[in-house]
Amino acid sequence: MTTFKELKKILKNDNSSLPVLKVALLGDTATQFLATAIKGIGIECGYKIDLFEAEYNQIEQQIFDPSSDLNAFNAQFVVVFQSTHRLNEKYSLLSSDFWGTLAEQRIDFVKSVCEAIKVPVIYFNYPEIEDTVFGSYANKVESSFSYQVRKLNYELMNLAQSYPNLFICDLAGLQNKFGRDFMFNPAVYTSTEMILSLEAVPYVASRVMDIIASLQGKVKKCLILDLDNTLWGGVIGDDGLEGIQLGHGLGIGKAFTEFQLWVKKLKNRGIIICVCSKNDEAKAKEPFEKHPDMILKLDDISVFMANWESKVDNIRMIQKILNIGFDSMVFLDDNPFERNVIRENISGITVPELPEDPACYLEYLYSLNLFETASYSNADKDRTKQYQVQAERVAFSKTFVNEDDYLKSLNMISKVEGFNSFNIPRVAQLSQRSNQFNLRTVRYSDADIKALSEDSNSICLAFSLEDKFGDNGLIAVVIMKKEDEETLFIDTWFMSCRVLKRGMENFTLNTIVSAAKEKGYKKIIGEYLPTLKNEMVKEHYSNLGFTKLDGSDIEKYELEISGYKAKPCFIVEKN
Repeated sequence: MTTFKELKKILKNDNSSLPVLKVALLGDTATQFLATAIKGIGIECGYKIDLFEAEYNQIEQQIFDPSSDLNAFNAQFVVVFQSTHRLNEKYSLLSSDFWGTLAEQRIDFVKSVCEAIKVPVIYFNYPEIEDTVFGSYANKVESSFSYQVRKLNYELMNLAQSYPNLFICDLAGLQNKFGRDFMFNPAVYTSTEMILSLEAVPYVASRVMDIIASLQGKVKKCLILDLDNTLWGGVIGDDGLEGIQLGHGLGIGKAFTEFQLWVKKLKNRGIIICVCSKNDEAKAKEPFEKHPDMILKLDDISVFMANWESKVDNIRMIQKILNIGFDSMVFLDDNPFERNVIRENISGITVPELPEDPACYLEYLYSLNLFETASYSNADKDRTKQYQVQAERVAFSKTFVNEDDYLKSLNMISKVEGFNSFNIPRVAQLSQRSNQFNLRTVRYSDADIKALSEDSNSICLAFSLEDKFGDNGLIAVVIMKKEDEETLFIDTWFMSCRVLKRGMENFTLNTIVSAAKEKGYKKIIGEYLPTLKNEMVKEHYSNLGFTKLDGSDIEKYELEISGYKAKPCFIVEKN
């Protein structure tokens, strides 16, 4: 982790070329060091943070006064830090008759914050202070401070499920990891009102930026694993199936088994698991198929690359099959030489510096928080199967000389529907995560999507795609808004890169035009807002026959509906 001193140095560098994010920070204690660290970590994440820092202990005034500096700032994200120390002071001043209501009072306040602020609210939960007023008996006394803090943290998690704009920054989890003596320095607190120690500040700022980055679509989607001495102890080619170290008993094999359990949980959450190993393929697969203590099975692996080619080439092949950015990938390898080769040759990929001792792998990886997410849906559980099928499609496509013949053979069917209670979570998730094929990169929450679905001046379309290999699930979304009586504006058009080069762009446009005609519109306006990641769709509207409009700094395109002829494609709409 970058130290606070190093973060201050980073801020002196020229970062004017970075995209700007407006972040507000409100605290009931001094937050200057945290503000500095958030800006420094922001640069490491690829953003210039325009940060509004409220005056000390001005949270209520800033949020609920319409004329406040916070409301004039128009933040994209609001970070609220209410400390356990201030909560303890309030508890101490309450009559003992009201001690048992402390958590409820604070939850009511957080509700009011979420209702007053429409942008994402990043709210810190509460690390415990063991005040020993009741000792261990505090666990049996609802009015004890310890009981109320634990109840409050639990209720905050429940509250976050009811308010889509509320995101909990797990400060209590960081204290569990590093210890209270690391997180809090009483001498610094008494002289500066700083709750967090200088050593802890970078970790806290990093967790804040993890949430912000995930809301901006910067998420890790894929974990690529080496095998020998990474997934098991020993070398399968030399030691054989019985000789590798793996299992629940004592010894280093236990560390590898627990590591695999963690990977399995990631897979079940929707992270794509791949293998990249210098090995004979049959020998590399043997533990997955035959070892009794192997947690991961071949069904858990989306792409399995085991050969004697360079790992750089194999990872590039994995990227080609998955069609996701290298910056969405994490590569784990026990060998320092292989790690450096990947870092030097594949820009953007994350390659953690694993400890030498496999027993320390997990605790180290826990501290990195590599797989932060701003959303989760049931569709994530099917991702491994979808990418396994995608690998089959890639292999199948190589048997055709003519692309049209290949596309015809897929027997593609698309279901087109409006937004509903079943697909809204997935639509919102894709809105937050889609970066490459995304014309305007507007991020929407579940609540935003629901509101759009109920807006009579909007046309909302969700596209799924299936073929003879399987179901891709929901893969494209279009949101169109009425501009005037004759004009429909494409507010949002994003699509999964998994379905590129299958004619889905043409099918989607055909559907868009049909929907516009039905509503009586005469023209459609599209807009391209460039980002660091969406250059692939720069010519999207031009390629589809839209005419570029002059006289605007923003790239806008127009399509006349009257003369439109349906684009050719080999996709049939499902009835």
